[in-house]
Amino acid sequence: MSFHPSPLLTALVAFSLTACAGTGLKEGRKLIDAGQPEAGIARLRTALAEEPDNIKLKAYYHTQRERIASELLVRAQQDVHAARFDAAETKLDSVLEMHPENPRALALRANLETARRHEAALQQANKALAAGKVDAAAQAAREILAQAPGHAGALALLRQTQAAHAPDELAMRRLGPAFHKPITLEFRDAPLRNVFDMIARQSGLNFVFDKDVRLDTKATLFARNTPIDEAVDMLLMTGQLSKKVVNANTLLIYPDQPQKQKAYQELMVKSFYLGNADAKATMAMLRTLVKAKDLHVDERLNLLVMRDTPDAIRLAERIVAVQDLAEPEVMLEVEVLEVKRGRLLDLGIQYPTNFSLLNLPPATSSTIGPGGVVTNTTPPPSVLTVESLKNITASQIAISPTPGVDLRKQDSDVNILANPRIRVKNREKAKIHIGDKVPVITSNTTSTGVVSESVSYLDVGLKLDVEPSVLMREDVQIRVGLEVSNIVREIRSGNGTLTYQIGTRNAGTTLRLKDGETQVLAGLISDEDRSTASRIPGLGDLPLIGRLFSSQRDERNKTEIVLLITPRVLRSDATRLPALTEFRGGTENAIGGGGAVPFSAPALPEASQPPLPDEGPTSPSAIAPAPESEIPPAPDTFGTPSVPVPQIPAPPDAAD
Repeated sequence: MSFHPSPLLTALVAFSLTACAGTGLKEGRKLIDAGQPEAGIARLRTALAEEPDNIKLKAYYHTQRERIASELLVRAQQDVHAARFDAAETKLDSVLEMHPENPRALALRANLETARRHEAALQQANKALAAGKVDAAAQAAREILAQAPGHAGALALLRQTQAAHAPDELAMRRLGPAFHKPITLEFRDAPLRNVFDMIARQSGLNFVFDKDVRLDTKATLFARNTPIDEAVDMLLMTGQLSKKVVNANTLLIYPDQPQKQKAYQELMVKSFYLGNADAKATMAMLRTLVKAKDLHVDERLNLLVMRDTPDAIRLAERIVAVQDLAEPEVMLEVEVLEVKRGRLLDLGIQYPTNFSLLNLPPATSSTIGPGGVVTNTTPPPSVLTVESLKNITASQIAISPTPGVDLRKQDSDVNILANPRIRVKNREKAKIHIGDKVPVITSNTTSTGVVSESVSYLDVGLKLDVEPSVLMREDVQIRVGLEVSNIVREIRSGNGTLTYQIGTRNAGTTLRLKDGETQVLAGLISDEDRSTASRIPGLGDLPLIGRLFSSQRDERNKTEIVLLITPRVLRSDATRLPALTEFRGGTENAIGGGGAVPFSAPALPEASQPPLPDEGPTSPSAIAPAPESEIPPAPDTFGTPSVPVPQIPAPPDAAD
């Protein structure tokens, strides 16, 4: 026995299920709107489990779950960046409870412990940086970035460590301030070994020599009251040697040769972010002036990277600073005044000048043809015959123009003013057009009979072309081109094409004005006089009364264009000051090197100066700040010093 449910029972069951599903959807939506998204999603999930085929419930559940999960994930990511790991963990747990298979939540949850370790390491690195342990802090930041390349805190810490190292990296090694004290040296044909030994004894400097330095070379040096470091530079310059500062009291001496320079000279890398100059042009300039070889250009950033010696870098900085400046700009204040004056006098009587016949009756003529046949012929209406004049009436006679009296006098004054302002770069062209663009239609007919039309435009009115050049002392040179045009008349061709006759007035000149000076350009005058008279022959030529039998029209038009132009320098060329454009650039072999800096030995008072070499026995000596008792004995190759020091016997080869 089989059971067949009735249609009524089936409908009741379906209605009850729909009501339950509708209740779950309403309750879930209500919870979400009330600010309880997790509870709302749980209620929707329960309703969807009861009725998995409900399309409306399924769409709403998935939409709301994705929206709420995305919002929680964004906030969790913000908590991770702010080191609020407990709050981030709570939000990630909520997301995984709603959406257990969410891949982004799973990844963040797995990396949460790593983020905790990174934050702890970052805090320790910040403490190390605060304690002055820059290298340890930089190493910790690099370890964090190796595992998390985009870690914001580690990137910021690494930038701080680089900034802390920057002064040490940029600062050139220099001798200590004790080696700037004055010293007096007098040597003639003395071996370099003895000269450096004396300087070392008197100043405390340490010298390290390259294996190729020949210390037996003879040297002659007379330096009085000269700083120690400058005295050493003079000695090296004459001996074709160069130096490298190892530390505050140690110098490395090596031959001034290209291969030795490559081995000992330290190089720096400098990035020039150019705001105005072209990177390629700057690179070519530095190759020529600084002899730089290692240069790279990034056109995307307009960046120039240079690798060279510190002296060459400093020289390049000054050259680039002169070149990388914004171009001068000028604000041109233009005032255009067009003055039109018109005078019209129309006086007299207009008499008829034409007589015509209207509606003439056609005249018929008879002709007898062959055989006695009579033929009547009617001429066309436009043909005037003697026969048609026989019956003319007054209504058929017309006169023109209609007689009248002209009594008119007209004066007109028109002023058209335009005051544009335009800002233009140095040596760039600018255009001003005040007027109309008149369309001109041109018809073209092809061989197949197709007619096409094209439209072009004519500029009519006032056109001004200017090109300023900013000179020294705030002078501005301006090339001015002025054109004033107007439509004289319209011309229509046989096929109906309309063209125009254009009248123009042009002026071109070059001005040199001061900043704020106003120049007036005038004289573009159009003066037109027209006189027209209509008289009755004979009567109109009579004196006095002839005015009664004539009509006179006198017209005069005068137009003048006045242009006032005033330049305002907004950005001048400040690089032309000698202090910015003239500086020392070193020698041919040492670009920007020590040869570029003049020696600045102060002069001693006349009473305290030691005798010149030709005034006494030639003897190398030195002035040291230490007392006499502390001066160590010099080698027996030195002669008598020029200051009170223990007497040292002079060598035979040093005597004069």
